[in-house]
Amino acid sequence: MLNERYELRYLPLFYKDLDHDISHIIHKLGNPDAARKLIDEVEAAIIRRLEDGPESFEQVSSRKNRNHPYYRIYIKNFVIYYVVLEDNGKKIMEVRRFLHKLEDRNSKV
Repeated sequence: MLNERYELRYLPLFYKDLDHDISHIIHKLGNPDAARKLIDEVEAAIIRRLEDGPESFEQVSSRKNRNHPYYRIYIKNFVIYYVVLEDNGKKIMEVRRFLHKLEDRNSKV
């Protein structure tokens, strides 16, 4: 059962990141099965984090001054970044980025 205290929202940039990496796995690496498996793992990890309470995990330290702290979820060689917002008393887990762990995260999140 989903955590009813949080709404789940995805930024278009997350979908763009995910599509880029999935396309790479399918077209450049020629492994559509691995791409499907990664999508399933990403979805499951986000839902699991939502159920466990998105704010109960360690915040990402950053040199940037941010309005909302970032949190992360690790999936294989990738990192999902999200924030928790509040809107009219409703908490929102907003999934923002999907990046390869070797990308320069400081310039992207």
